[in-house]
Amino acid sequence: MRPPEPLDPHAPDPYAVLGLAPSASAEEIKNAYFTQVRAHPPERDPVAFKQIRAAYDQLKTPEKRLETDMLRFETWPEPVLDPPAPVEFQLDPADVTRAARACSDLARNDWREDFREVKL
Repeated sequence: MRPPEPLDPHAPDPYAVLGLAPSASAEEIKNAYFTQVRAHPPERDPVAFKQIRAAYDQLKTPEKRLETDMLRFETWPEPVLDPPAPVEFQLDPADVTRAARACSDLARNDWREDFREVKL
């Protein structure tokens, strides 16, 4: 009897973990699960057993199998791990002063009109 083939630890595809084609029937999935469990018992290979169990859990019910099949076709975008480069800009104090004067009219004399007495 030859030793069992090692499982790919980075195989996210449950069909590849169980050694099946995506068109496998429910009975074939069940048989492949028990075959893989016999080849990789939890006492000898607990990591492979966990992968096999997780793959079978994804494929054993029709609802979960449909979700798995949909995710196989629609891959999630990879996260962007590199932060964007910092933007460097120069501020001239004269520009800040000019912008403050443009946004506010400190020489206004009609401020009293803003506080007219209101008669009810």
